[in-house]
Amino acid sequence: MKSNIYTGGEYSRNNPQFHTGDSPWKARQILTMLDRHTIRPTSVCEIGCGAGEILRQMQLQMDEKTRFFGYDISPQAIEICRQKENDRLSFFCEDLLLKKTDPFDVLLCIDVFEHIEDYMGFLRTLQPKAKLKIFHIPLEMNGVSVLRGSPILQNRKSVGHLHYFMKETALATLRDTGYTVLDYFYTRAGIDRARGLWATLAKAPRLLLAAINRDFGARALGGFSLLVLAE
Repeated sequence: MKSNIYTGGEYSRNNPQFHTGDSPWKARQILTMLDRHTIRPTSVCEIGCGAGEILRQMQLQMDEKTRFFGYDISPQAIEICRQKENDRLSFFCEDLLLKKTDPFDVLLCIDVFEHIEDYMGFLRTLQPKAKLKIFHIPLEMNGVSVLRGSPILQNRKSVGHLHYFMKETALATLRDTGYTVLDYFYTRAGIDRARGLWATLAKAPRLLLAAINRDFGARALGGFSLLVLAE
């Protein structure tokens, strides 16, 4: 990770809301995965929590006994988070990987490791931090993005993506770094949260192709991310 992007304020200048608008949608995907497996955690931690809105949304919908912990190295993000803290929701401007903690029941890594320069080392160090982990991974390695080129380069510049995945390489990365994949499903980030002319025009063909074969649709036209439950 080019950590100065996050600690020095460049990321917050480019993304002042830290993608808060996407957080209710992301929280719903996570809750769907928890419900699919009847997972009722008492502690939930998010690494790279940004403005903390995913955790706040989850707290509103989960058992009152559950405690939530958010970690981010961006002081600008944590400043926003402070306004959301309460007796069950806490935030820390720290690197979770460097802090000694008891294992959490569930750890969230939502659109994070594609930003990390040594992403495999990051994943190996993260592994013992919780019994169960939920990853959300953008699938930017698709036919349209490769042919156009500009979406990948734009995300590299504006949000700091350094690595690009399709479903198969995302799952292989987790397995190669010691995780057991328990479940996964596609999320329709580029459809449900479509922005801009291209994304709007692409919605219909993405839906049509995905209805025929979702794997091929995600690989050909993009618009999907992957939500993964692992231990």
